[in-house]
Amino acid sequence: MSGLLAALGTGGKSLEGKLGSPVRRLPYLAGRFWRRRAAFWGGALCVGAVSVLFARASDGAENMFFHFSHRFWLLPLIITPLGFVFCAWAAGSVFPGSQGSGIPQAIAARELPRGVARRRLLSVRMCFAKIGLTVVGLMCGASVGREGPTVQVGAAIMLQVARLRGLQNERGLILAGSAAGIAAAFNAPLAGVVFAIEEMSRSFEVKTNGIVLTTVIIGGLVSLGLTGNYTYFGTSNAAVYGMNGWVLTAFCGSAGGLLGGLFSRLMLDITTWAKGWIAGNPRVRKFIYPLICGVLVALIGIFTQGDSFGTGYQTARAAVEGVTPHWYFWPAKFATTLITAVSGIPGGIFAPSLSVGAGLGAWIAGAGGSATSVGALLGMAGYFAGVVQAPMTAFVIILEMTGNTASVIPLMVAAMLGLGASRLVCPRPLYHELAHGFLPQHKGGLRQPSREERRAEKPVSQAAAE
Repeated sequence: MSGLLAALGTGGKSLEGKLGSPVRRLPYLAGRFWRRRAAFWGGALCVGAVSVLFARASDGAENMFFHFSHRFWLLPLIITPLGFVFCAWAAGSVFPGSQGSGIPQAIAARELPRGVARRRLLSVRMCFAKIGLTVVGLMCGASVGREGPTVQVGAAIMLQVARLRGLQNERGLILAGSAAGIAAAFNAPLAGVVFAIEEMSRSFEVKTNGIVLTTVIIGGLVSLGLTGNYTYFGTSNAAVYGMNGWVLTAFCGSAGGLLGGLFSRLMLDITTWAKGWIAGNPRVRKFIYPLICGVLVALIGIFTQGDSFGTGYQTARAAVEGVTPHWYFWPAKFATTLITAVSGIPGGIFAPSLSVGAGLGAWIAGAGGSATSVGALLGMAGYFAGVVQAPMTAFVIILEMTGNTASVIPLMVAAMLGLGASRLVCPRPLYHELAHGFLPQHKGGLRQPSREERRAEKPVSQAAAE
């Protein structure tokens, strides 16, 4: 009896039962377990709250830009280039690791061993930099989204929880924070889970599934409580009917995938070229390069009457709801998103990519005499799957963002066609290829965590029990 009391009260070693089998200790009675669990839940709450605040700040910044640019049509020629220069300089010199989407940083951090390098990519300082510079980018008309940066911010918050409370499974918590960031940013919890499995880890990790689900649920509840239940791109009941509908599905999926693969290929190649060109005279060229990018984005935006500035959310939502955008919307949005993405400023490509896909699909549907809303949905699935090469994430995120359950199979087909077409143009997955730039280079390739380092990172429940 004394041994049993010791096991229950002190969390001591397991006892031998009457049949000789070990009786496992009960960690759920230990205060240390609940303190760590409370810290984990608090981190998930923080991810949801920060995601909502980030969304509101981004929307306010974008609305401010459109308000003033409509009143002074030449204003983008001044503030857009200057904003690009400032954001690129700050991301490269003051906050290294904050440039770009943020998803490659989170992927790289999971591959790095525990230590300073991982914490540098996902620090509290990096959170403030990522949010602030993305908001500044939207305030100057950059074609960026907040969803990718929210992934890095969510991963950073959960990593800080792991550090403060001594939780060992940092890789699992980074994955959970990334999933919660996507879920809260789009109000799409299923997409957050699928994104974590398909894109972040490229595998299903049984020991982290509970962590991911719990974090997504808590973050989603916070978002639901602060913003209410809504669909990101409105509501669509569009469906594919008859042979013409399936022909449209094939065209939108294939064309979207080819264009998405071209975007990824150009982004990787131009980024590599730009690094080499800037390295030739970094003192001058690190300012000239983003200045040129900003001027190009401003000129395209002025010629398209502002359609290509910002996330493209309003135009994409209108297309999903049946309003046909201008024919030049998708090529202009493709160009400005590519230029912004290679400029070196912080900001994601999720929302702009969905906007390009919606415009492309609506244009194809209009040319074939089909409904604009159907083409917009299929184009989003094909193009987005082509850019990120994650078809499950593509169709799940579109289903959740539009509330459309009538086109599940066509969206799946479009996403798979987009993946296949994209790989013909760009065999390398975009985010994972970009993540290589944040990993240390060694003669034998990229430095990966050892088996011992991976085994050391135990699940949260196990770490909390000790």
